[in-house]
Amino acid sequence: MTITSEKKKEIFKNYGKSVLDTGSPQAQIALFTYRINHLNNHLERNKKDFNTERSLIKLVGKRKKLLKYIEKNDINNYKNIIKHLGLRK
Repeated sequence: MTITSEKKKEIFKNYGKSVLDTGSPQAQIALFTYRINHLNNHLERNKKDFNTERSLIKLVGKRKKLLKYIEKNDINNYKNIIKHLGLRK
């Protein structure tokens, strides 16, 4: 899977402070969510692709750690990103 630079810029513009803000946890969580959704769709079609399944599990773990960090430091920002990305119900 390759994410185009335009798609990355769009994600960073929407969730980061600017287009060049690639390091903020919010922008990283949004990028991970995009990649997780893409891998999830891939695994629905290719059930025996175990390498992709492993990378999906690693990405979910990274996103979980970043969400825990945001929840600990800024609860309002956490609630906003959860609502905006539709991660929890």
